[in-house]
Amino acid sequence: MSDLNFWKGRRVLLTGHTGFKGSWLLLWLQQLGARVWATALEPEPEPNLFRALAAARPPGEQWSHNLADLAHGEALAALVEQCQPEVVLHLAAQPLVRRSYADPMGTWATNVMGSLQLLEALKPLRHACAVVMVTTDKVYQNREWAYGYREPDRLGGHDPYSASKAAAEIAIASWRASFCGTAPHQTPHLRIATARAGNVIGGGDWAADRIVPDAMRALAAGEPIAVRNPAATRPWQHVLEPLGGYLRLAEALATDPEPPCEAFNFGPQLESNRPVRDLVHTMLSHWPGEWIDQSDPSAPHEAGLLHLQIDKAHHRLGWQPRWDYATTIERTVGWYKAVHEGASPLECCLADLHAYQASST
Repeated sequence: MSDLNFWKGRRVLLTGHTGFKGSWLLLWLQQLGARVWATALEPEPEPNLFRALAAARPPGEQWSHNLADLAHGEALAALVEQCQPEVVLHLAAQPLVRRSYADPMGTWATNVMGSLQLLEALKPLRHACAVVMVTTDKVYQNREWAYGYREPDRLGGHDPYSASKAAAEIAIASWRASFCGTAPHQTPHLRIATARAGNVIGGGDWAADRIVPDAMRALAAGEPIAVRNPAATRPWQHVLEPLGGYLRLAEALATDPEPPCEAFNFGPQLESNRPVRDLVHTMLSHWPGEWIDQSDPSAPHEAGLLHLQIDKAHHRLGWQPRWDYATTIERTVGWYKAVHEGASPLECCLADLHAYQASST
């Protein structure tokens, strides 16, 4: 688990903190005692996890909330100058496959050029800084293999989201090879790695066109869950799993004599790779309801079979998943059901976080 002594008082720049994963990571960093400067776009309309957690947090916590577009390099540079980060956790992105079809140019601009704008903003730093750039499991050229993808496998992407994230991996690797080092045009201070996570679920995700938020909205309204791709298989994992991996990777970048400046997969165990219909059936065992098959052959392409090999993260970082498939679904549905019945989103998040930290691998 994350080293409290490492994070306490450490200066952290977090991007994308108003999103689903970013909101959870901001909360975790606060629990670890880090000093956080956070930047992102305005949070999505209600319901929104960031707003729910921010409204319930006590005043005086060591974090700075900033709204900025990754395309604005000047704003990023000013924030880096103010923060002087020792760790950077880059989660800001356009993260939705179906939205990428509607806005391909915005998706490419945010996911590729936004990442490079951040790296350029970090170049003037004159002290060691660990940088974790988060991409996705969809960076791989999907061949519908029955076995998981490893980090050296070929990158690619059919839809604009997947392709933009694969392009970001290539751009980040190129920037690292070109500008990290001791030559006159390089910086010796940045240690950069990329993190590829599977399909994350958990309480507080309200994004459109994602199966868990869609299902929870339907159940809360007493309506059947509309499932558009029931046969698609995904590596389902609780949001805390990859976030723990990102924290561990940052620690290794900052402290290891030979920092792992490369790509890492953070996914669930093999038994958590399940078809969407299995996920829906398991959710309905915790919150009874119905579902309907709304498969549409004319819909934009989405991958059918996808999972990751995670042995590199285990051997190099000592990381592995803590919650199995059953626990992941139980905690996720339990969060939404409790909040629907009037519980505090913050208290539900803290309960999950404390349970996760107390669990064993």
